[in-house]
Amino acid sequence: MEKEILWAENKLPKTKDEHLRVMALEEVAMARRFHESFPQYEKTPLAKLDKMAEYLGVKELYVKDESYRFNLNAFKVLGGSFAMAKFIAKKTGRHISEMTYDFLISDKLKEEFGQATFFTATDGNHGRGVAWAANKLRQKAVVFMPKGSTQARLNNILKENAIATIEECNYDECVRMAAAAAAKTPNGVVVQDTAWDGYEEIPSWIMQGYGTMAMEADEQMKEYGCDRPTHVFVQAGVGSLAGAVQGYFANRYPDNPPVTVVVEAAAAACLFKSAAAGDGEIRIVDGDLQTIMAGLACGEPNTISWDILKNHVTVFVSCPDWVASKGMRMLAAPIKGDPLVISGESGAVPMGLVAAIMKDEKYQALRDTIGLDANSRVLLFSTEGDTDPDRYKSIVWEGKEE
Repeated sequence: MEKEILWAENKLPKTKDEHLRVMALEEVAMARRFHESFPQYEKTPLAKLDKMAEYLGVKELYVKDESYRFNLNAFKVLGGSFAMAKFIAKKTGRHISEMTYDFLISDKLKEEFGQATFFTATDGNHGRGVAWAANKLRQKAVVFMPKGSTQARLNNILKENAIATIEECNYDECVRMAAAAAAKTPNGVVVQDTAWDGYEEIPSWIMQGYGTMAMEADEQMKEYGCDRPTHVFVQAGVGSLAGAVQGYFANRYPDNPPVTVVVEAAAAACLFKSAAAGDGEIRIVDGDLQTIMAGLACGEPNTISWDILKNHVTVFVSCPDWVASKGMRMLAAPIKGDPLVISGESGAVPMGLVAAIMKDEKYQALRDTIGLDANSRVLLFSTEGDTDPDRYKSIVWEGKEE
């Protein structure tokens, strides 16, 4: 397994940027209003790490802590729940603004819409979010999990009254299984954050749902007195989160967008490999995709996100597992005076990357390329907490890397 951080500056041919409108500010605002209608809704914290910023040599460092999201320990529910609401709105001929939590759980909607079965593939967080939303909204969920998924993550999904199984195949094959099962089921629908030709509407709704997190972070930075981030580091599996975050900030600050760095697990670095090839075409990574960053173990990019990322991202980075482990430990043991962030394997990799870039001279060229320095205001997204508590302890407490 590659032990070095690899990176590729974005020199990809630009497109007409037609998919940027998916993350238009008014679309994100609609998703935000939908999430605010849930009784469980609260803004997740934005941790400001002043001591860590000083240690690393940047001006400001912010970490959006999604371990508090709807008590589900991860951000993914934002996308799945909004996509379900948009799907039901479309089927019933209603506007999304009518799809409040109270209406979605009402007998009136039950009579009008009936019940759908939402199929999905997941390493854990997305499936748990879909299962939770289906359970709350009186719908059904069926979840396929790839080989190597942990029992703890499966149990979290089963607790939400979903049907869930761990299959003997990788994530991308589970996506195909979910699509096939949905096609055979009356009122079956796939809720997947990866898009392919012919399946782009629901992934675009999921991305808009993720926009709630970016919009909150943007507002919270302003509350801290920071007008905008200069740098955004965001992790990618299929790229839906990265495209959503990049799309939001490109629309929010069109004249002065932040430098965006997309971070992937080395075992599944399909976006990095696509960027390194430089021709604009997608590269697919297959096989078992073995990495501790289970949430990023996806080898086939979302086509909508890829289009947004090609046009706006500054650098794509491939990170070995040790980068995530480093980030987890740094956030779990903050410098005195900074808040603690419990960040899981897929959540902490941007933190580990920023630390490596600023502290290891072998990455000076990357540091210079993105202009990360003493004037930088850096925003990171910790997309999950300790979603597998035993694995979290083995990494943070016992120092296990792989």
